[in-house]
Amino acid sequence: MFGKRGNEGSGKAGGTIAPPPPVAAPSPSSAPAVFVEPQREQTRQQVAPPPMQTPQRKRPARTDEYYDTKAQVFSALIDTIDLSQLAKLDGESAREEIRDIVNDIITIKNFAMSISEQEELLDDICNDVLGYGPLEPLLARDDIADIMVNGSGKTFIEVGGKTLESEVRFRDNAQLLSICQRIVSQVGRRVDESSPICDARLPDGSRVNVIAPPLAIDGPALTIRKFKKDKLTLDQLVRFGAITPEGATLLQIIGRVRCNIVISGGTGSGKTTLLNCLTNYIDRDERVITCEDTAELQLQQPHVVRLETRPPNIEGEGEITMRDLVKNCLRMRPERIIVGEVRGPEVFDLLQAMNTGHDGSMGTIHSNSPRECLSRIESMIAMGGYSLPAKTVREIISNSVDIIVQAARLRDGSRRITQITEVMGMEGDVIITQDLMRYEIEGEDASGRIIGRHKSTGIGKPNFWDRARYYNEEKRLAAALDEMEEKSKD
Repeated sequence: MFGKRGNEGSGKAGGTIAPPPPVAAPSPSSAPAVFVEPQREQTRQQVAPPPMQTPQRKRPARTDEYYDTKAQVFSALIDTIDLSQLAKLDGESAREEIRDIVNDIITIKNFAMSISEQEELLDDICNDVLGYGPLEPLLARDDIADIMVNGSGKTFIEVGGKTLESEVRFRDNAQLLSICQRIVSQVGRRVDESSPICDARLPDGSRVNVIAPPLAIDGPALTIRKFKKDKLTLDQLVRFGAITPEGATLLQIIGRVRCNIVISGGTGSGKTTLLNCLTNYIDRDERVITCEDTAELQLQQPHVVRLETRPPNIEGEGEITMRDLVKNCLRMRPERIIVGEVRGPEVFDLLQAMNTGHDGSMGTIHSNSPRECLSRIESMIAMGGYSLPAKTVREIISNSVDIIVQAARLRDGSRRITQITEVMGMEGDVIITQDLMRYEIEGEDASGRIIGRHKSTGIGKPNFWDRARYYNEEKRLAAALDEMEEKSKD
């Protein structure tokens, strides 16, 4: 029957199997990462363990004896099962096949284990063979925002804006590196000594970064920025307190009337989440082209083309940069261009696109304020080798960017939209801006949570008023601005 090697007439679950030879812990070469790659996405969806019921629940600390037992069972499983045949099964059938064989191995080797310990071992081995090993329980939890693995013995998670140490650990650095290779190979990339840095993504769009030895001294460092299963909306951001209802309406109008938007913020401030929220208000008949280093954006419109950069191959050739993508998408008749993260000379091509008929284009930039965002754009243009006068560069910026939305992660871990800033134009050699809305911190409560509120700056009609009138949104815009100003007076 299927699944066994050694005795041709072996039965499936209850049949006899050739007693597995005594083998030490598996070597990296025996890691079964390759055989499930053709069905990875389907398998991940079917075999992921159920999420933990509460963030506080912890698994019992594993002992060295547990890991030694697991290594022996795992090694015997690899020697017993036919991996090429297992790859042909769907996820649930493959899991059942593995569980049957592992139960046989435990019986033959006469390991003394309780039922709960045996179930835990079965889950761990199924995760190792069909999923991402010790990462599976963390990936199944929707309350975790980041997973940070610092070598095989240290794993940290971010929950509710706070970083906590997890009980999860790997058998050794070889197992961790094997899982990292499994993840990046899904998107046609590699990580090893010759190419120790790699960006990738999981099937659900979660962002992955791996840096391996010799650059990472204490073993591979794996960082996963998880995406929630349910995509956030502006209404949910309102419920979380990240923005007021009137501010959310203002952002909806800004996205709807095709203002050119730059989302500014530090690492982990929620820039990509906010960009996803704004794309909900793009008309469904518009042709949108996205350019990203690793595809993370989850646009719901039917007419979307997703582009992704490519690193150089092992010979150092074949690299496709973000600038190459932005230049090429100009030939693809886009109505809007969305750049996941602007961090180099491609900003000049994006500004040119914003200024030549691709209204409503968007991008994100790492910076701490709208004014700093404009300075960073200017410096990134200089990185491209353009020898243009400073005033000319600033005129290009002021004519291209309409709105800067500033996101921030506060010291209590909460995320807020702290400023919505309009670019007004030039006055002499200086770019003039004005805030439409600002978040002001007023203190903190007894538990250390930041207390503050969003306030209108009372500027009257914004600079994009005529654009809002063109799209029949001027009444809704006026109502939102009036409501913001009334609440600011309270």
